Amino acid sequence: MQTGTNTVNTNDKENSKDQETKVNWIAELRGLALMLLAVLAFHSLVAKPFYIPSTSMMPALYVGDRLVVSKYPYGWSWASVSFHLMPRSDWRIWPDTPEYGDIVIPVHPVRDEDYIKRVVALPGDRIAVRDGRIILNGTPVEREVVPAIKIPFEPELICEGSPCLSAFTNYLVREADGKQYYEMPAYRETLPNGASYLVIDNLENQPLDNFEEMAIPEGHVFVMGDNRDHSADSRELYSPRGLMGPVPLENIGGRAEFITFSLDGSTSWNPVSWYESLRGNRAWTTLRPAIAERDDAAE
Repeated sequence: MQTGTNTVNTNDKENSKDQETKVNWIAELRGLALMLLAVLAFHSLVAKPFYIPSTSMMPALYVGDRLVVSKYPYGWSWASVSFHLMPRSDWRIWPDTPEYGDIVIPVHPVRDEDYIKRVVALPGDRIAVRDGRIILNGTPVEREVVPAIKIPFEPELICEGSPCLSAFTNYLVREADGKQYYEMPAYRETLPNGASYLVIDNLENQPLDNFEEMAIPEGHVFVMGDNRDHSADSRELYSPRGLMGPVPLENIGGRAEFITFSLDGSTSWNPVSWYESLRGNRAWTTLRPAIAERDDAAE
């Protein structure tokens, strides 16, 4: 009698353990879905990571920079939603306007593709470009020559199948220790609010160096890349490779804030390379432009 009783008790315990170890897949999937929704909400409403794939914003941004883009500075629109899940529309919630010099994330007017450019003209402004120099409301933007900047020679960086910096080959020099770098001529531009930043403008008489004056409509901004001769931006009025004119504010998905880390293109499957490819001097660099004291006498 005792033996039979023990057998029943043992089976009950085993069945109880089996029930406890069964996975509640509905609950697991619900938890995963909630987690994904929380990540999407954070990316769409607060901030998201962003990767720099081109040279259009050099010297402020290098290919391989990883940065944080905040989503709330100008309010929210369809462009704020990550992965372009919302249909295009002109609605905006708690709208605001960028400031001169802000680095923003405009979405291409036709393709669901994020760009990254700098705001150089605001609603109501008149803008032209003459010999590579911005003319804002009839006045040339302050621009001064600065000492040449050094850009590292990183042949492992590939953009669209070729070395990213191949356009700078004529500026490649070698230091006494044998290291190579690009010694690029640069300018410092200062916009009307004092926002100051460096630009590269190394080619003469290229198509985008001259742009007839146009008025910026309400609810739009004009954006350009800091690497002026290698940027498809608002100056490209008719080519779909660029932004085809002023950008509607509802097409701006956020503002670039700071660099988190940067890789020089030499990263491989070898874990040692993960550390060696880090550009340590770029981490936590702010992307908000410095505000310079304006010299009203300057041209």
